[in-house]
Amino acid sequence: MKDQTAQNSIARKSLHEELADILREMIIDCKLTPGERINEKQLTEQFGVSRTPLREALKVLSKEGLIQLNVNRGAIVVPVTLSDLQEVFPVLAALEGAAGELACEKISDRDIQSIRKAQAQMEQAYSARDLSTYFQYNQEIHGRILKAADNPTLASHHRSLYGRVQRARFLANLSDERWQSAMEEHNEILAALEARDGARLSVTLRRHLAGKLAALTLALHEAK
Repeated sequence: MKDQTAQNSIARKSLHEELADILREMIIDCKLTPGERINEKQLTEQFGVSRTPLREALKVLSKEGLIQLNVNRGAIVVPVTLSDLQEVFPVLAALEGAAGELACEKISDRDIQSIRKAQAQMEQAYSARDLSTYFQYNQEIHGRILKAADNPTLASHHRSLYGRVQRARFLANLSDERWQSAMEEHNEILAALEARDGARLSVTLRRHLAGKLAALTLALHEAK
């Protein structure tokens, strides 16, 4: 019983880690927008916490490149820039490629079935042109592959970079051509998983991320 209690205690997140998770999602979902100043008073009241854990959470997000801390001026949400995306995407693609190889070695039939269901729901969202729901299941599929890889070190590095590119999805609409290509790539991802072909899945995931970067690059240029 004592051992189990100790394990639960170790696994439990600290308050500032929980706050970092919440704020990271708010930034990714653009509820905290690029360039926005962080209102610490408002957030402490919203979450019912003191400024100490909030500021520790902001330090975590600063290390991830999502928040810029300014002496005597507070913190702001770092703007999305093309140079940042071009820096991060190749690293993220390498991590997802490695996750794909590991996942094919370890993934269960049940996990593959869950990904099939998410894929079917994503296809329905695609047919309905429901971009928000499409992104929801897209994220779920990539998350399940990462989880199946069962490598905490890889997952930690992925998490520290993911927010810097994921929020860009809300700043640029997918073209019909890119959306169709993304769906075709996801069909290939599922096929490689079902065949447990790690090398094939790794290449497909890397190509998929490269396609995302190309689409975002075009969209950000057009938005200027």
